Amino acid sequence: MQLGFVSAILADMDLRDVARSARELNYDCVELMCWPPGKAERRYAGVTHVNVVDFTEAKADDVRSVMFDAGVSISSLGYYPNPLSPHVEEAEVAVEHLKRVILGAEMLGLSRVTTFIGRDWTKSVDDNWPRFLATWTPLIQFAEDHGVHIGIENCPMLFTKDEWPGGKNLAISPAIWRRMFNDIPSKNFGLNYDPSHLIWMQMDYLQPMREFADRLVHVHAKDVRIDRHKLNDVGILAHPNTYHTPKLPGLGDVNWGQFFSTLTDVGYRGPVCVEVEDRAYEESAAARRASLRQCSTYLRNYIPRRDAAS
Repeated sequence: MQLGFVSAILADMDLRDVARSARELNYDCVELMCWPPGKAERRYAGVTHVNVVDFTEAKADDVRSVMFDAGVSISSLGYYPNPLSPHVEEAEVAVEHLKRVILGAEMLGLSRVTTFIGRDWTKSVDDNWPRFLATWTPLIQFAEDHGVHIGIENCPMLFTKDEWPGGKNLAISPAIWRRMFNDIPSKNFGLNYDPSHLIWMQMDYLQPMREFADRLVHVHAKDVRIDRHKLNDVGILAHPNTYHTPKLPGLGDVNWGQFFSTLTDVGYRGPVCVEVEDRAYEESAAARRASLRQCSTYLRNYIPRRDAAS
């Protein structure tokens, strides 16, 4: 396995500084964000470390050169919009840009793109399904044609009370993953697996890694703390933000020893990228770098550097 981080936490840095930071902070790789240049509409969105608009072989060479000079690889190109938004223009922009990200990955010689399925949060799962199939069947075929695997993160994308309980991402549970992979059976269609989301939904986060071992495209390392006194006060039907908090690995409820034991047992050998969304470490650029250093120090207990292990 390779230890990396999601570049969104270093939004104020350019690609060269991100790559240098990865090397200095003891990481092997980075999941590079590829949003269209412009204003972010939510936290951790709108970050562009690789601009795939009008991407060319020359630009791809520049990206490869920056990463090579730093001695750091790219785990994936990441872009997390809502391709099934009820706002048609938003959905169309997401789909077209996702295609550009796929083509950018191909140009860079990468095999992974990480994203969301999306969802019309005003409708049920069943009512979303025809549109899911109409949107994603050709998208997965497009990715397959270009040698790219799509890893879908399992975050429900719940930010406001208006989005509760549907959220903006269909792919949140084993039951839905089974249905997705049955209806779109391509091996280029898989998961960007994040254990933290299953924990706050009161679900087993180890068993799905066994069942979906052949669908693990990419893995996020993010922890979460459930505040039981708050949950006991409001119950699971309350908005999730009222009783859970994203944390750095080791500061929440994920048992990382069990997690990595299961991950290695199922044969996963790909990247595991820290996703920093812990607000206790967001007040400054120095604090964000410190959070990445703390994560690498902690997770190197489970993912030793290859040169150190030899």
